[in-house]
Amino acid sequence: MLHRISRRRSLAGLSGVLGLLGLTALLAPAQTWAQASASDWPKAKPVTLLVAFAPGSSTDIVARSLSQKMSELTGGNFVVENKGGAGGNIATTQVKRAAPDGYTVLVHSVAFAVNPSLYADAGYDALKDFVPVALGPKTPNIFTVNPSVSAKTLPELVEAAKKTPFNYASSGIGTTTHLSMERLKTAAKVDIVHVPYQPAAAINAVVAGHTQIASTSMPPSVPMIKAGKLKAIAVTSATRSPLLPDVPSITEFGYKEFDDYTWFGFFVPAGTPPAVVERLNVAINRAMEATDVVERFTQLGMASAPNSAAEFNTFLRAEVPKWAAVVKSSGAKAD
Repeated sequence: MLHRISRRRSLAGLSGVLGLLGLTALLAPAQTWAQASASDWPKAKPVTLLVAFAPGSSTDIVARSLSQKMSELTGGNFVVENKGGAGGNIATTQVKRAAPDGYTVLVHSVAFAVNPSLYADAGYDALKDFVPVALGPKTPNIFTVNPSVSAKTLPELVEAAKKTPFNYASSGIGTTTHLSMERLKTAAKVDIVHVPYQPAAAINAVVAGHTQIASTSMPPSVPMIKAGKLKAIAVTSATRSPLLPDVPSITEFGYKEFDDYTWFGFFVPAGTPPAVVERLNVAINRAMEATDVVERFTQLGMASAPNSAAEFNTFLRAEVPKWAAVVKSSGAKAD
């Protein structure tokens, strides 16, 4: 009897060992693929930086400013492709479905964190469907007006808007440029009609006089301000921008709760090998530290700082609920 029990135990043990070996054999190809993918990246094929907005947008400027430098630093080939539409959701869902190998990278703005609460179905979960790779530069939003508008300060603009119907252009529904103005409207108890544009088109609308006011990020605004085609009213950060030191911060007019920025980030599909994520993070950070890139960003009112994928993940997990609360309080919705 004892002999039979011992034999059964031996067979059970052997079966367990064989099962473990079989499982190891099944896992081995996947592990080998991930290791090979990481060791080859980014030289096996071109890396597509899929920009969530149109050419000329601030997000596009960031991607194009870094792509050539990343190619030089890594020996790979980083190619920018634009896929605008639906507030960035079209590009986002495309990257979500891409192979998690590091060769398709989403370049998005803060709208990545806003859209899941803004749209009934954005098509993605910002905290589950992607790996945050690196936080790019960030820039304050800025309120500007067509030179035909007589107001020179924010209080003057608010008073004028209470007497005369004004429209404002933003970089799109649910962008922080939209939400910043909506927050001002609530705080100042003023009604200004929102006219959403594609990011690159909002500034042109104000310059052409189609709207009186613009709420945008700084990169497309600064050249127009310096050329005298727009008047700067206020930046939405808590302090003034070094690029436009004569333009007051919105907090100087009593709106103390404001500290709104547009930020840009790089994301890859969930399941991308950690070694690839790390290499991509290093490439982005090194590119952002290059002297010519720093100068380019500074000229556009952008600033960046080195950060790890883990740090960006922590930042993103704070941004998603923050903007969800702003969307809820503003009542903003997108179809």
